[in-house]
Amino acid sequence: MAEEREPVKVLSDDECWALLVEKDFGRLAVSIGDQPEIFPINYTTVEGGVLLRTAEGTKLFGVTVNNKVAFEIDDYGATDGWSVVIKGRARALESADEIAEAEAASLVPWIPTVKRNFIRIDADVISGRRVTFGPEPEAGLDAS
Repeated sequence: MAEEREPVKVLSDDECWALLVEKDFGRLAVSIGDQPEIFPINYTTVEGGVLLRTAEGTKLFGVTVNNKVAFEIDDYGATDGWSVVIKGRARALESADEIAEAEAASLVPWIPTVKRNFIRIDADVISGRRVTFGPEPEAGLDAS
């Protein structure tokens, strides 16, 4: 008999960080004025957060105007999937020491464009969940 799994499992902080370390592609969400913006990015993890590179433009402007951001990664297969979300504060690195440390992380742009700015997102909250796909239960049945 196949093992029955819960349809939704909340991930621990450690499980979330382990998934973040395994991957290198996510989405950065910023808010500029009354408009949300979301960007696909490659990243690397750093103590307590994530690091990304960007050119001058909307991402950099967005974290300068409003440093509260969300960052998300996810993955899925035929039977299940998961997602991890960080809510935190982003800032452009400015000091020579911070930039040198960021450059040592060997985070290279995927697109052949110049991206001289590093942004660090410090996690205030991290959350994640793993979901098992399946049909919707019949009305009146508790599926948790």
